[in-house]
Amino acid sequence: MDSSLHHNNPFQSFWWAGFECADQLNCFGHRVDLLTQTGHLDLIETDYRRLLPFQIRTVREGIRWSQVEKRAYQYDWSMVKTLLDTGHKLGVQQIWDLCHFGYPDDLTPLHPLFARRFADLSRAFVQFYRDHYPDEDLIVTPINEVSFISWLGGDARGTTPYCINQGWEVKRGLMRAYIEAVAAMREIDPTVRILTTEPLVQIVPPLEATSDQIIEAAIADEAQFQAVDMLAGYLAPDLGGSPDYLDILGFNYYYNNQWILGFTDYLPWGDAIPDPRWLPLRKLLMKAHHRYQKPIALTETSHSGEHRPQWITMIAEECAAVVEAGVPLWGICLYPIIDRPDWDHLDYWHQAGLWDADLSANPPGRVLHIPYAYALIDAQRLCNEVIHGRELIGSGKAALFIANGQ
Repeated sequence: MDSSLHHNNPFQSFWWAGFECADQLNCFGHRVDLLTQTGHLDLIETDYRRLLPFQIRTVREGIRWSQVEKRAYQYDWSMVKTLLDTGHKLGVQQIWDLCHFGYPDDLTPLHPLFARRFADLSRAFVQFYRDHYPDEDLIVTPINEVSFISWLGGDARGTTPYCINQGWEVKRGLMRAYIEAVAAMREIDPTVRILTTEPLVQIVPPLEATSDQIIEAAIADEAQFQAVDMLAGYLAPDLGGSPDYLDILGFNYYYNNQWILGFTDYLPWGDAIPDPRWLPLRKLLMKAHHRYQKPIALTETSHSGEHRPQWITMIAEECAAVVEAGVPLWGICLYPIIDRPDWDHLDYWHQAGLWDADLSANPPGRVLHIPYAYALIDAQRLCNEVIHGRELIGSGKAALFIANGQ
């Protein structure tokens, strides 16, 4: 193990909070704006203050490309500046998604100017950021979940460009833009840190599978790494990727990230006697780290409804095992930290956050999910003992009551 991988960790806290910032066109062609829908833009200072008793000092935020660039090459950073100023006021570190599923109205990943436009946006963002904060760490996710959004828009007709059988071409278009954006940002500032955020999955063959199904499942499982392989230049080198672009590798993991070939069924995660094909999260994270030998983070994880406490307990145990194995795991992001509505049916809320939404208020209020909060405090204690050999200062029931009373 390269000991240097454990150093140069830029994150202020091991536990992060993710604020849902999707701004894509949904399956009906309607623009989604979840930073507004969840009330985060109105309640940002309150939202940040609620995190502090839980010792969460790092958050994922998004600029909403569709809102920043209403006209080509003309950028409105006013709302981003509000988010930035609030974070700095309260000492909360922000990781920035430049494209979280949404594009300007006149662009899709198949547009010939998509990469050029995105690279220009990315360059302008770094310049804007450095004009205000010249000396701080800047951590950027250029495009969130390329693997997922290329399937959703290129194969499942769930968002623009509403295609089928075009997932590979959409993925190439997104990764061309991603790679050109990294190059453009580093022209302005070579110190910019790049955080990838790709789904971490396992695709298995059915029981009593044929040899063809076994091979097909293995190929589908391997495809989860295509986006990062493109970024590194290992795959589709004509896009301009380079190993130098691999920095911090983030992986997103939910209850339905392990499934049977053809999406016929998901492998259950909580069974007392698990399906023999189901793998513990620690094995998936170690596999991803072994592939690239870079620091990793769990950049999204959550569960909906009543099983939130059990889920975060499992996550903590798995991540503690990864750290104990010597893998540089630099963070766990609760995503979403505030409940969010469904993209396609905005009247349905998932109940997946540490705080549920009080829909009787406008903007929606925040209701701490007490069982989840207790489980999180225990999870934090476990991970902190593994990482630092001591209990987290300020954690415990007092944090819960302070957070609930704000």
